[in-house]
Amino acid sequence: MTTLTAVSFRETDIELLSDHAGRIGLIVDPSGRLDVAGRRVNRLSKGALKRALDARVDKGFKEGESLTLAYPAGMAAEAVDVICLTRGATEIVARHAGALLGQKRGKADLLLALGSTRRAACVIQGAVLRDYQFRDHKTSGEGPEGAITVMANDPAAVEAAVQPLLAVAEGTFLTRDLVNEPANVLTTTEFADRLTEMEALGLKVEVLEEDKLEELGLRTLLAVGQGSASPSKVVVMQWNGGAEGAAPLALIGKGVVFDTGGISLKPAAGMEDMTMDMGGAGTVAGVMRSLALRKAKANVVGLVGLVENMPSGTAIRPGDVVKSMKGDTVEILNTDAEGRLVLCDVMWYAQERFEPAGMIDLATLTGAIIIGLGHQNAGVFSNDDTLCKAFLKAAEAEGEGAWRMPLGQAYDDMLKSPIADMKNIGGRPAGSITAAQFLQRFVKEGVPWIHLDIAGVASLKSESKLAPKGATGWGVRALDRLVSDMFEKG
Repeated sequence: MTTLTAVSFRETDIELLSDHAGRIGLIVDPSGRLDVAGRRVNRLSKGALKRALDARVDKGFKEGESLTLAYPAGMAAEAVDVICLTRGATEIVARHAGALLGQKRGKADLLLALGSTRRAACVIQGAVLRDYQFRDHKTSGEGPEGAITVMANDPAAVEAAVQPLLAVAEGTFLTRDLVNEPANVLTTTEFADRLTEMEALGLKVEVLEEDKLEELGLRTLLAVGQGSASPSKVVVMQWNGGAEGAAPLALIGKGVVFDTGGISLKPAAGMEDMTMDMGGAGTVAGVMRSLALRKAKANVVGLVGLVENMPSGTAIRPGDVVKSMKGDTVEILNTDAEGRLVLCDVMWYAQERFEPAGMIDLATLTGAIIIGLGHQNAGVFSNDDTLCKAFLKAAEAEGEGAWRMPLGQAYDDMLKSPIADMKNIGGRPAGSITAAQFLQRFVKEGVPWIHLDIAGVASLKSESKLAPKGATGWGVRALDRLVSDMFEKG
């Protein structure tokens, strides 16, 4: 997988500033006040830094904004990048500030002079997150270049504070890699193999093959994949870092490695984007990696349903009726509404086997959620206010957009079928809500549950503050924080 930019830590040493040949990152407040490293750079540049800062401050130097002094005289550096941060800066602002430095770094070594910056760990995490590049299929042979050296007044404390954040960054990189991979590479088998490799981190990983899924009765999941030559699978990842016997949090991910729509074939335009239809499974994988790397003191189980939705002589058809693992029958009106068929069986299996303390499913489920919320927010549906509020708080703290959507009987009634227990679609109106209502039918009474529709946030056509164009890794940070806030405390 894509490796994190190498980060090293050392005590503040202003003598390094004159000879550093890459880029130098400095932090100032809105008044332009310089710390010891900044004053040294100003002296080396014969006052050029202070003149540039004074001019910027006169016009208003706002928190999160940057100033670049290119090829400063008297220094070996190619540029000095100055970021404005107040001492009371939030984690989000500090992370975005670091991301700006990571973006400006390019291939150069970055000497990041943080001194006593209060949110130093978030600055570093932001720089690393934005430094991501997916190069696996570039024939140039280019690999990661450059490194980040952090100078701080207390480097040991900064290093200790940033380690769990770098673990989450590594989980985010795994998610981005999986979502960015083309479907001819990330087959269901390859996906399962990559997850199995995480046993080396202390996860317990099981791969349930088609014969076992048949035995267990995961018929709706198997129906989605029956038109593909790629075998359908369910991968179960367990992290048992909490109290022995304590009920785990269950994370469930939709892993449709490519979605043609099946017999209800999608239009050709944009179908190439359907390599990202396993984004929910990718996020679950990234969260599980993060938890294992930082040795989270919680019990969490991640389950992903891996299938490919293809049209063929064996594919499921509109009008077919399939019985779920729960025992409910589903009339298939549209084979392109396949994600909910994968999730419902995996959700039921998770509850039957693990009796979880809570359950969260993630899926690039509906185009309707993009119409409603755009690419700024994931849709959040829940039957439990406590769990939902805790997740929304975690998402807000991490700057990952999430908006709660309604559920209700009127929407559920739209799923009524004349020949089966339910239809797999409820019609065009409220498409993301009826999809959530379908899933809620497979949540046992008393189980706190959240459904996250991440169709609009899993992959973007343009760069974001923390990621280049493509996969974002949305949800890894928010879910990791939720585990920390709700399942590791007390």
